[in-house]
Amino acid sequence: MQKTLNATDVRKEWSRFNDEVIRYGPRFVKRNRDEWAALNTDHLDSILEAFDFEAELYTEDDGSVTASLSGFDLVENGKTKSEALEFLAEELMDYAEEYQGNFNMYFNSSNRRSHFPYILKVLSQDTKEGVKSLIQCRPGEK
Repeated sequence: MQKTLNATDVRKEWSRFNDEVIRYGPRFVKRNRDEWAALNTDHLDSILEAFDFEAELYTEDDGSVTASLSGFDLVENGKTKSEALEFLAEELMDYAEEYQGNFNMYFNSSNRRSHFPYILKVLSQDTKEGVKSLIQCRPGEK
């Protein structure tokens, strides 16, 4: 079992600590009563791999397409499937930023805590196209 490192020791050996996290895996640190984990982004991506975004697509009577993100209160409408997904990706990015900006409120809300790994997955993307690529589509009902 890996021991929890003392924050003072980590601070003294910051470069070595970072090298170990990147090369040998996550490390756990304790500072007073607070504990935290450090891991590289490849490891984070591996942890988040199982968290998928699924959208249902509905063709409206006017021919437009509505995209609804399962498990989230996010729904967008566009003239085409592509436009609806574009809007949905933007809305998801906005929600992730809002969640991060009000982290304690969202994380400590019973109906929003489960969104946390999904939020991390969105925040770890570099572009809107990256976020859009996370959304898998299934046909919905009219």
